[in-house]
Amino acid sequence: MTEYVVVYVTASDVKEAKKIAEAVVGERLAACANIYPEIRSIYWWQGKVEESGESALVLKTRRELVPKVVEMVKRLHSYTVPCIVALPIAEGNREFLEWIKSETGS
Repeated sequence: MTEYVVVYVTASDVKEAKKIAEAVVGERLAACANIYPEIRSIYWWQGKVEESGESALVLKTRRELVPKVVEMVKRLHSYTVPCIVALPIAEGNREFLEWIKSETGS
């Protein structure tokens, strides 16, 4: 299994995404966070199809920190069931990956 992952999170808006990003990066659970301020989401919720505006957050971290990232995001998030998924980084710039390692806590 790969050591590095990106964690994709959707948030209700930019303010919530920024709050989550600052907390996760501040605690060194991720080396970096990118916020995509405006996305449209179409999804099933409580038996019907919904559509809403959201913001997306991409966190760069190590696989071993994902449980702590999930815990923190859930604590800070306004949604009942927030989207928090980790995707493995198969390959990449070795120096960037080492930077992720050096900037995240153990």
